[in-house]
Amino acid sequence: MAFVALPAVAARPAAPLRSTASAFVAPAAAAAAAPRARAARLLPTMAVTVGEPAPAFTLPTDGGGSMSLSDLAGKKVVLYFYPRDDTPGCTVEAQGFRDAADRLAAAGAVVIGVSPDSTASHDAFKAKYGLNFPLVSDVDDAKPMLSAYGVWQLRKKFGKEFMGVSRSTFVIDGAGAVAREWLSVVVDGHVEEVVSYVESL
Repeated sequence: MAFVALPAVAARPAAPLRSTASAFVAPAAAAAAAPRARAARLLPTMAVTVGEPAPAFTLPTDGGGSMSLSDLAGKKVVLYFYPRDDTPGCTVEAQGFRDAADRLAAAGAVVIGVSPDSTASHDAFKAKYGLNFPLVSDVDDAKPMLSAYGVWQLRKKFGKEFMGVSRSTFVIDGAGAVAREWLSVVVDGHVEEVVSYVESL
């Protein structure tokens, strides 16, 4: 059998490979960053300065009531912020303040708990654990009180980022100024430290 030689075909240079990473990772990163950027614009977090007047507030509480900082004029106030009703750390902290109520009252202080939970959630939380102090509800999307006290922050858990409460406590003196702050609180031993400080004022 005869073989016929075919003319050689010049090989065309291969087209450069497109990077799929640049095509898909960048948009994904931009999409992930967008909500955080929007949150930063919509929910500005301010810092509280010890010695300066405490930020004013008027918000709903458990039991269908409302509370303003001006309602507490002349009193020492233990204002503590916590992430969520009826979760382990928040429950231990709330029970600690409940059990310290007599000591705080003797020192002329009142306790106020604040979280982004609804008033209905606060009602259930108080009833379940016999809490003897008001719980303020900051459920508005703008989180006015949480933002004013600088505790509404970008958080990270299990690799996910979200806006949430950084557990914090502020003591406000009878003149309405911030006397002391505890930020990024560790629950163990915290209530005793706060109570001892209030008793020393």
